[in-house]
Amino acid sequence: MKLEFTLNGEPITLDDVPEEMKLLDLLRDVLGLTGAKRGCDTGTCGACSVLLDGRLTKSCRTPLSKVAGRHVTTIEGLHGPDGGLSDMQAAFLEFGAVQCGFCTPGMVLAGEALLLKNPAPTRDEIRKGINSNLCRCTGYQQIVDAIEATAKRRAAQSEES
Repeated sequence: MKLEFTLNGEPITLDDVPEEMKLLDLLRDVLGLTGAKRGCDTGTCGACSVLLDGRLTKSCRTPLSKVAGRHVTTIEGLHGPDGGLSDMQAAFLEFGAVQCGFCTPGMVLAGEALLLKNPAPTRDEIRKGINSNLCRCTGYQQIVDAIEATAKRRAAQSEES
């Protein structure tokens, strides 16, 4: 099958990809983007999370037919204006929301997806926004803190503009 989509802001055209291939396999095995992790392979843990047209999506369960013509953002596609860490990634470091790092890409993208829908979430809304991503290390408090801080900082920057 021929596949055309946008990946991290860049148009991608691939010829002859297997129709039954999942997005996670394409990202990791074909395109060499290893930020999305293979965890449970059932869409439960969230380690494979990416944004598909701005919505949090489990790439281990996403057939390539659902990707055609759409926009995929992986953790590798997030960056700040200077090319360094995005504000969300920097907040995860600042608040100690990274431990082993296995869930971090999916959690960062879950935070981004939430803030795209709701730029000023409550702490309870943040918890609900990340509830499809599992973490065994942080206890979630630091993750919630990082997402909340990012939302507040973005709001403050928006007011200054």
